[in-house]
Amino acid sequence: MDTAWTWELSGYCAKYSFLTEPKGLTMREVERIFQLDPEPPVHQNLNDYIIKAVQSRNLRWFSFFLHHYENRLNGRVRRFLLREGLDRYDPERFLDYKMGCVLAMLDCLQGYDPAQGADFLTYAHHFIGNALLTCRMQEEAGSFENVDEYKAVRGIAWLYNQSGQSEQAAIQKYVQKNGCTEETAAKFLALAKQNRSRVPFYQTIQEADSEETGEEVAVDDSWNYTDILWNGAQAEKIQRAFEKLNFREQTLLEKRLALCMTCGRVSSWKNRPTFEELAVLFEGSTASGAERAYRKATEKLTLLAAAEGAVRAVRIKQKAKTKRKKKIAAAVYEYQADCDGEWGEISLDFETSTAEILRLADWDTTISNFYARKVIQYLLGCDNDKLPKEAMFAFEEI
Repeated sequence: MDTAWTWELSGYCAKYSFLTEPKGLTMREVERIFQLDPEPPVHQNLNDYIIKAVQSRNLRWFSFFLHHYENRLNGRVRRFLLREGLDRYDPERFLDYKMGCVLAMLDCLQGYDPAQGADFLTYAHHFIGNALLTCRMQEEAGSFENVDEYKAVRGIAWLYNQSGQSEQAAIQKYVQKNGCTEETAAKFLALAKQNRSRVPFYQTIQEADSEETGEEVAVDDSWNYTDILWNGAQAEKIQRAFEKLNFREQTLLEKRLALCMTCGRVSSWKNRPTFEELAVLFEGSTASGAERAYRKATEKLTLLAAAEGAVRAVRIKQKAKTKRKKKIAAAVYEYQADCDGEWGEISLDFETSTAEILRLADWDTTISNFYARKVIQYLLGCDNDKLPKEAMFAFEEI
């Protein structure tokens, strides 16, 4: 960073301190590292903080920006990890990817000119994406010259996996599309085959085709149907589950998720219909009615997908809670593994971010406590004021 910039935060401190648990970082900590106390000045437009940072050359305003942007940044990192088949509840990995994004934004800040008319997040969107890919690249088994080569390798791997054709046919197709030599394309494909064995390389159609608007969209669900569509055998399981829905449920999901279950194509989320528009589509419904119908359809698909073995699903319900200073300090939750069998029970202390498994649910694993651990990660990662009384969430088994 240019030495002409200053970063002065007198009068502010971290709202949430690191608890230095023996087991290491928690999701509760890494998702709140940029929260400040007292609350920074509030501006309706996030770009106002960036403009003031540029004008004053004081990164104090960048800290205010991060305070208000952090939830959206967490969402972008979480969606990237999910799409990559990585555990998005691993605190150390999550923090690495998140800080990579912040460093990319700091680099962008030096070259950002508000007079050009673009919002900072639009300007930085491509660079944040590259930062996430760079973190992912560093976890690969092999090495790459740079992130551009890594993108090329992912691109030809996706083409090869999707086409179902021979390596030579995929190479020819890649050459025609990108204007490189056959030798270069063959090198990229060889790198792809060497470097990813556990999760297949792919580049989503949405990444390749959509405009980089910088707009962050909150994901409606705790697992991403569209990612599984590119995952071989899992796609077949999701398709079988989807076909068991009625026409209204299928249409709601395809419209709202901006995807086609027949061809697997994902459209830009910025153009997906609102619940008000879905209500018009289904005459006689209201926006709230359309949203309730959509939620029921997602829950039904989750249960069907779990039955097919495409995802794992857990039901939770709050049994008791203890409040201190208007916040939930501790709670007891029951949980049901794969939404079947006897319920287990977990006690959580949100002040210390610790938990104790009081009773295992039927179908939970006796040694690794797989489902109980997922419930603990999920609940400790929730904002205190958004802890659910009842919920169902799903995840892919990594």
